[in-house]
Amino acid sequence: MASSSSFRQRTQEPDVMAGSIELKGPVNFTISETPGSKYSPEDGSPVLGDVEIFGDTEHDLCDMKRLGKKQEFKRNFTFWSALGFVSVYMATWEFVLVSLSVGFANGGFTGLFWCFLTTVLCYSTIVASLAEMASMAPTSGGQYHWVSEFAPPEYQRILSYASGWMSTLGWLASVAGSNFVLTTQIEAMVEITRPNFVFENWQYVLLMVAFVAITIIFNTWGAKALPALETTSLVGHLVGFFIVLIPLWALCPKNNASEVFGSFEWQGGWAPGPGYLVSQVTVMYCNLGSDSVVHISEEVEDASITVPRCMWYSYIGNVLMGIIMLATMLFCIGPLDDVIDSNVPYLLLFNNTGSTSLSVILNVILFVLIYAGNITALATCAREMWAFARDRGLPFSNWIGKMNSHWNIPFHSVYATSAACILLSFINFGSTLAFNIVVSVSLLGLLSTYMISIGCVLLKRIRGEPLPPARWSLGRYGILVNTFGFVYSGVIIVFSCFPSYLPVDAASANYGPLIWVAVMVIAVIVYVFHGKHHYTAPVQFVEGRKAAGVGFQSS
Repeated sequence: MASSSSFRQRTQEPDVMAGSIELKGPVNFTISETPGSKYSPEDGSPVLGDVEIFGDTEHDLCDMKRLGKKQEFKRNFTFWSALGFVSVYMATWEFVLVSLSVGFANGGFTGLFWCFLTTVLCYSTIVASLAEMASMAPTSGGQYHWVSEFAPPEYQRILSYASGWMSTLGWLASVAGSNFVLTTQIEAMVEITRPNFVFENWQYVLLMVAFVAITIIFNTWGAKALPALETTSLVGHLVGFFIVLIPLWALCPKNNASEVFGSFEWQGGWAPGPGYLVSQVTVMYCNLGSDSVVHISEEVEDASITVPRCMWYSYIGNVLMGIIMLATMLFCIGPLDDVIDSNVPYLLLFNNTGSTSLSVILNVILFVLIYAGNITALATCAREMWAFARDRGLPFSNWIGKMNSHWNIPFHSVYATSAACILLSFINFGSTLAFNIVVSVSLLGLLSTYMISIGCVLLKRIRGEPLPPARWSLGRYGILVNTFGFVYSGVIIVFSCFPSYLPVDAASANYGPLIWVAVMVIAVIVYVFHGKHHYTAPVQFVEGRKAAGVGFQSS
């Protein structure tokens, strides 16, 4: 081994010695030089044979060793493909067009605009907090791992188990939500040429099943091309923004500025205060997903810095494009009453160009870009489910957590995720607001994990306890950012339980909280009969913690 190193500074400069690498501080290990071998036979830790030390992978070696995890994926995501992965999943400007209909009734044009601005500003503290944790522990497990490592020792096992179930539920609902949007887009395109055609609920469900089936192909046999596809999708995400934006400004009649920025209208049944807060739920959904890239951390080169950078840059870029597209929509969509009465408001926007052909083209562009994000969503959820099964947190973990050694893809977790998403699509048979319910379930699941993981880091900061080194760090502002992110997560969780409109009947009620509670009850039952005896909290494998016996509580 060379006597000098190209290691980038982590927290302190490392001492490099012959035959070993020693990092001062919490990371201290030896990498044995065993040519031709990728893992040591005892614990699956990486050795030098197949891995370049003096490149972008040295920190990945350190991180995987510290986390006590075997490198099972190939690190084939670069910065640009990882940025495409998270940016295309977020798809903020696309979802601004297709999923903000609740805000029109609860605040009108003005309420929706200002609600968007305040929500993205508040949510940025959550994204920043998660990005820092991703730098501390870049693992496919994400939040449930962070909770396991950062929670007080007596609560590590149970809280991480609960976080794993909530994260799985949140991502499953997120994939199902993307399928709902795609199906709505098909309806919109049909409506352009056949305005009187009515989609039946069973047709919605069949279309969603078809989308899931096609997406499985991209995430299994086509998975080797996924990084290239994500980079291409990033280009499409940026180019498509201008292709949609320019004709809208050029061709659509415009609402006046006073209507857009200075006239609140409350037609959703809520009083102004609660109505404004309820509207934040769908605004949040438009900006959700910065942590998707966390769940491919074990496939990203130099993950401890690349992943948080991708999270933050994608959030800033998507938010800026989202604000511009939102303003465009509000100016160009036409009268508010027509928008509120429409089942597909953005169709009015595209039709307002005066060209049926152009409306179809804009719909197709939007459809292709959102479908690309759906591929990312399934990949994210499958990785999260695989990681949780790797630690035996789910029933049938041996099957779900199996890695296909030839393809280096967890085929079984892709199938399990797809099956669960199909089950969630059946909500459409029983409710007229199925999409809103799925949005609620997604936010409840994911924000619960955000709140718990941020709360654990915040508690360690308040107590003055050490945290793992982070190459992307909040520094002195950490406690302030974590505090706001923790409180704001709780606020959104509360309003995710509210119905979108008043009054409420059986068909329009928000059943999201009921589904959330039902899954948590199932999780408790599974924990008692399975998890308590089989679940291995990730902290049990963390370097230093394992030797100290931290995280080995029996319940």
